[in-house]
Amino acid sequence: MSTFSGRLLSLYQQAPERVAITLQKAGQPDALMTISRLLCGAQGFANVLSQNEIKPGEVVVLILQHGEELIYSYFGAVIHGAIPSIMPFLTEKLSPERYRADLSALVSITKPAAIITYAEFEAEVKSALQDGSSVRKVIVAESVSPREVDASTWPGLARQPDEVALLQHSSGTTGLQKGVALSHQAVFNQLDVYGQTLGLNDNDVIVSWLPLYHDMGLIAGFLLPILYGVHLVLMSPFDWVRAPYRLMQSVSQFKGTLSWLPNFAYNFCAQKIRDRHLEGVDLSSWRGIINCSEPVRYESHEAFYEKFKSFGLRENVLHASYAMAENVFAVTQSSLAGRPRVERIEREAFMSERIVRESTAENAMTVMSSGKPLPNVQVKIVDEKGSSLPERVIGEIILKSDCMLNGYYNRPDVTEKAFQDGWYITGDFGFLSSGELFVSGRKKDMIIIGGKNVYPQDLELLTYEVDGVHAGRSVAFGIFDDEQGTEEVVIIAETDSEDVAEQQKIADAIRQFVTKNSAIALRHVKVVGPNWVVKTSSGKTARSANKEKFLQELKSDSHL
Repeated sequence: MSTFSGRLLSLYQQAPERVAITLQKAGQPDALMTISRLLCGAQGFANVLSQNEIKPGEVVVLILQHGEELIYSYFGAVIHGAIPSIMPFLTEKLSPERYRADLSALVSITKPAAIITYAEFEAEVKSALQDGSSVRKVIVAESVSPREVDASTWPGLARQPDEVALLQHSSGTTGLQKGVALSHQAVFNQLDVYGQTLGLNDNDVIVSWLPLYHDMGLIAGFLLPILYGVHLVLMSPFDWVRAPYRLMQSVSQFKGTLSWLPNFAYNFCAQKIRDRHLEGVDLSSWRGIINCSEPVRYESHEAFYEKFKSFGLRENVLHASYAMAENVFAVTQSSLAGRPRVERIEREAFMSERIVRESTAENAMTVMSSGKPLPNVQVKIVDEKGSSLPERVIGEIILKSDCMLNGYYNRPDVTEKAFQDGWYITGDFGFLSSGELFVSGRKKDMIIIGGKNVYPQDLELLTYEVDGVHAGRSVAFGIFDDEQGTEEVVIIAETDSEDVAEQQKIADAIRQFVTKNSAIALRHVKVVGPNWVVKTSSGKTARSANKEKFLQELKSDSHL
């Protein structure tokens, strides 16, 4: 079994001038990155890590934006034998104080030896480090120059397949405290099988805008193409959000064949892209667009197809996968030979009885399969006691594979709780039908918005920092927005004031504060008088009951 460094050396020896990445950035010419250029850049960072006595097996955190420095530093850490871990870069909507707290939490648990960032951000990083921090060096990316490739200096070649290759961190609000540690062998076990499932070949071109701090972007949109010699066209997620048509233009220009998108992106592209931006665009080269990272929606696929079918998009290229960082990436994948399976089922039986019955009724639910488990992955549906459930009965999804995480880094307590008799407990609900997995929801209260994991208790704590909000009397939950194709957060907050104008003023303040200090753009805030929020007998916030109360009031108001 190979290691990352061994695979990179092999690629370099076989075809050093093959273009590995076409790096795109708005307003700049495309940058063609050959294997040789990539490894020269990586060699520069590896040398600096060595000079600063960063040892193989130590963690290096990368706080960099989309660009060459991020790629070079990632593989520089790899060939040095260190463990790279990408942290999202500070954006204008996040307060420096909140970001600093997140960084402090990551450092205290992950205990990195070095952090690589920009000169302008060096002071911000250092301000987040506590006395006695594990970080021995903050390396300024601009100070590192490419060096001639010298594999004889690569400590990474001495790493063993079962040793940790990388850490993945969730893009959610608290995910930084749980670093998913993955071995070289686990990653290759995943990518070997996933590549075979996709029919990955030398003619493929992967086009991606996904951020590299998320498992979908890091694994499917970065490591898979680079380590397997497939051309990667990589654009900035910020450029894509501002101009989503760039994805279509790049697919057309480079004859892209594979892309991965979270469910919200299907709706976003269908709604935001104008035909005037697609003049001359041909999407017929796409053979797989894979919906992942959120619960998949049939309606989102339909909207995407209807929007782009006149530009060569074929209906049978829209696919689905169920994935998670703990399994490196994919757990399941729909067959690229046809469309994902869709079923129409009884809504009441699904919601109340937790069983799945076919239905032809007008109000039937349409659910879409995420495909069959990969050949090296086993999936079971279990009840509350851990007993296996038959097909078409909803329960918790658990899995076992040879590409599972080594553990949550420096968190043996959390790792132990995540497994039961060798099976990983996902916390997601779903059912199996004819061997295919349908994901129906989340066991916990977590909300998924645009592929980001958002924990409601974190948002509730933020509301308590707003003047006028009754401490302990705020509740956050998600409701699905059919137009956007993703969940939206609703926050209900109590105040002592019954004045409508004052309540609206507080609602505006909550919206602004939460948007600035979290990973979401909050739109729906309802400020209410005392005793609105429903609590359990033990004093805990009853989120499901509050959500039901909110929806009932919304329904009543719509009939007025």
